Amino acid sequence: MTFIRRYLIPRLIQYVLVTFLGITAVFFIPRFLPNDPIVRTITAIQSRGATLDPATIDETVTNLKRMYGLEGSWLEQYGNFWLRLFRADFGVSFFQFPTPVSKLIGIALPWTAGLLLTTTFLNWTLGNIIGGLAGYYSRNRWSRALDAVAMVIRPLPYYIFAFALLLLLAYWVRWFPVSGGTAIGRKVAFNWPFIKDVLWHSFLPALSLTILGGAVNFQTMKLIVQNVNAENYVQYAKLGGINESRIVSKYVIRNAILPQITNLALALGQIFSGALITEIVFSYPGLGTLLYNAIVTGDYNLIMGITTISIVAITTAILVVDLLYPFWDPRIRYM
Repeated sequence: MTFIRRYLIPRLIQYVLVTFLGITAVFFIPRFLPNDPIVRTITAIQSRGATLDPATIDETVTNLKRMYGLEGSWLEQYGNFWLRLFRADFGVSFFQFPTPVSKLIGIALPWTAGLLLTTTFLNWTLGNIIGGLAGYYSRNRWSRALDAVAMVIRPLPYYIFAFALLLLLAYWVRWFPVSGGTAIGRKVAFNWPFIKDVLWHSFLPALSLTILGGAVNFQTMKLIVQNVNAENYVQYAKLGGINESRIVSKYVIRNAILPQITNLALALGQIFSGALITEIVFSYPGLGTLLYNAIVTGDYNLIMGITTISIVAITTAILVVDLLYPFWDPRIRYM
């Protein structure tokens, strides 16, 4: 009961409040942009040679406002936005009219989720294991060499590194496809040829995210382990003749991994944004490419749908990591 009263309930209230404020910002920010989707749609219709009389324009504007949820004052729109949100109704997309936004997100979300979950698990696990060993054996040549490589890679922005891999491995040596999630014309099917094709197309985006994220985790973990390695209890364990592999696994890495779990929760937003940028570079059929097209075409509904899903996913993931933290650190019981 103490855990529920003193930690779980306040944490859930914080989660709801952060999610609410984030979604509220998603609603208002597009309305401050100079890009009016109604004017843009009317202009697009007229640019195709259609002649619209004033009555037809007024009728079209009314219909478009209803479709985009732009009827009434901002307060009325805000109330209707929440009512539609609870029904998972983001309206129709202007970019791919008249397809519902929820359907477009449903198609793109599995691609982003698969890429993000896989690369986050790989770069966090590999970065921490290799970084931990490099920190413990920091005087070895291989440790210094890996640290030098990580120092070069870590400051690179996601899009620069992704673009470099694209030029090198897709355009120059032609080992991997330039863009897309599968070969053109391939139908979705749960068989090995389709899975192999998906893995082949997702290799470069995954490699980009894994190497960059892994370099960050490697350097952070290496520094933490070097500090833990100098602690008295580690020195006593060495003087006591305890097996070195046991010291590394039970005393050093186990204590050093706790700040990395906290860092993972704090970095989830950055990881997600990095994945979206990488998708744009590789034209990967996930939420990043969909969001880019929505911004370019001024698709209000699609922008709000994708960013709302992103906010809910990130805040929920951070909440889950926070609630699972006591399982890794037995000293914490939130009492």
